[in-house]
Parts: sequence; C-alpha cells; structure tokens
Amino acid sequence: MSKFLKKKMSTIISFYTIILVIFFLNRLFINKNLLLSHSGDKHQKFVCKKSVPLIGGIFLTFLFILVFAKFDKYFEIMVIFSFFLLGIFTDLKILKSAKKRLLIQAFFIILLIFFSKLEIIDTRVDFLNVILEYKFFNFCFVVFCLLVLINGSNFIDGLNGLLVGYFIMISIILIKIDFFQYYNAKFDEILFFLTILFLVFVFNIFNKLYLGDNGAYVLSIFFGLMIIEYHQNHPVISPYFFILLLWYPCFENLFSIIRKFRTKKSPISPDTNHLHQLLFYFLKRKNKFTDLMNNNFSSLILLLFNSLIFIISLKDVYSTSLQVVTIFFSIIFYIIIYIYLFNFKYNNYK
Repeated sequence: MSKFLKKKMSTIISFYTIILVIFFLNRLFINKNLLLSHSGDKHQKFVCKKSVPLIGGIFLTFLFILVFAKFDKYFEIMVIFSFFLLGIFTDLKILKSAKKRLLIQAFFIILLIFFSKLEIIDTRVDFLNVILEYKFFNFCFVVFCLLVLINGSNFIDGLNGLLVGYFIMISIILIKIDFFQYYNAKFDEILFFLTILFLVFVFNIFNKLYLGDNGAYVLSIFFGLMIIEYHQNHPVISPYFFILLLWYPCFENLFSIIRKFRTKKSPISPDTNHLHQLLFYFLKRKNKFTDLMNNNFSSLILLLFNSLIFIISLKDVYSTSLQVVTIFFSIIFYIIIYIYLFNFKYNNYK
C-alpha cells in the first residue's frame, strides 16, 4: 500500500473514530446525568429545553495538547488543562463566583505570559510603543487582552456553532497567511486539526454537544496564545490584522462592560442582551421556525458578517490603514444593528 493510501485510510479511520467517540460520550453523559446544560440560568435558554452534554472542551483540549506536545510546549499544556478544569468547575456550578473565576483566569494568564514570554512588539502607534517598552505595562496589557478574549468568547458561545465556527474561519485565514507552515505542520496534521474543529462544530449545531465554559476557555486561550506568538515572529504583518481576527469576541465583551456600567449593573453578571441573543429574539418573532433553526440561522448570519470582514482584511494584511478602517466600520455596523435589535426587543415587550 502506498504512503498516500495509508494516509488516506488513517484520515478516514480517525474521522469515524472521533464521530463514534462523540456519540459514545454524548449517551454516557446523558445517561449518567453528568456535565449537562440548562442549570437554570436564564441566559442559557436559547435553543431548546432538553439538556445537552457540555463535552466540546474534551475534544478541543485533547487537540490542543497534541499541538503543544509537538513543539515541546509542556508548560502551555499545563495551562490549557488548567483552563479546561476551571471551565469544568464552572460548568458543574462548583465555582459559581464570577469574581473568583476572573481572578483564577488572570492568575493562569500571568503564568502563561511569564513563562511563554509573550509581549506586544509593535502597535504602529509611536506613543503606545513608548508605553509598551516598559515591561510591566506590556505585561499588563497582554493579560488584559487575553482576559477580554476569553470572556468575550464565552459570551458569544450562546448560539450553536457561533464560537467554534468563528475560530474555524480564523484557522482558514491563518492557513492563507502560512501560519501552520511556520510551525512546520504537515498537510495531514492541518487536516486533522480542522477535522476535529469541524466535527465539534457539526455536533454543536445539531445540538448533540455544547462547548460549555470548558470549551470556550481552551479554544480562546489557545488561539490567543498562538496568534500573539506568531505576531512576535512576524511583525511585518500589521498588528491590527490580528486584532481584527479576534475583534468580535473582544468587542462583545468590552461593549457588554460599557452598557452594563451605563445601566449600573455588574459588568461580570450574565444577561440576555448580547447581540447574538437579540438577533435570535428578532428572528424568533419574525418567523415560525423552531428555536434550533433560529439559533443556527442567527449563528450563520453572524459568521457570514465576520467572513466578509475577514475577506476584506486579507486584501492586504500588511496595511495598517486597511485593517484599522475595517475594524472601525465593523464596530460602527455592530453598534447600529445592536441599537435596532435592542429597540425591537424592548418595544415588543411593552
């Protein structure tokens, strides 16, 4: 048998093995009543009333550990697994305090940045570069960015397929800029990476598994770490291109903090006024589809919107002006749509 056929057979076997493992864990966790959704929180009820296993993070953690093991990044493996456990404790309602979760996240991120030597090299803004030359400010800024990304990613995980679909798109963009080639990843390794992400996405949109906090944490911290590290070694690419890749979950978090401060609410308290939730409500009022269909349709709209942004950004990844203008118009469009959907929701409540 040729090497090509062996690789093809190995890929097919891996594909079906992952599917069988997902089905097995799905039934096991449901039968044992373990790690299931719908703990009673209002912000969780945007698909259906039945409980779904929060097992997406199991597959993602396994995948990212394999990636880090390839590069002998053993400390990063410990951090990924720590975030996975933190998410599990959150999903099981063992750790209920949002403040404690935030402090633990910050602690893990501080360790990660310190040992991985992550830093922002160049912002292409002179006065910011001067500030970031001070190691303490640079360190704090990276901690802040990763915290915003992690919690923003957790926010947008309210719809099936939205979070993992978003990072699949980022993975495709990274392929376009030779991200995986820089790490000497082979074609079959890239394919395996995308296959697991895709299968988690498919089972997520069909309501067979959710990412949970455990999946959202490991997914965002992995990509955040790898993108910052890649930019450190490729400063010729505009830093705003990488900001644009992660703009949606980050802006979702920052915008949520601002609007909660305006209404005198705790910025870390959950609510049902995120953009994806308002879009879901709008579609639900406008048609007679099932909640699951409206959920998936909402995700599709947001993914298509972000795919358009990514396509524009790829026109010139080296151009800071293009990236900044694209980010600016993305934010303006977000705010306009948000205001419309927010008013629609609360005008219908009256």
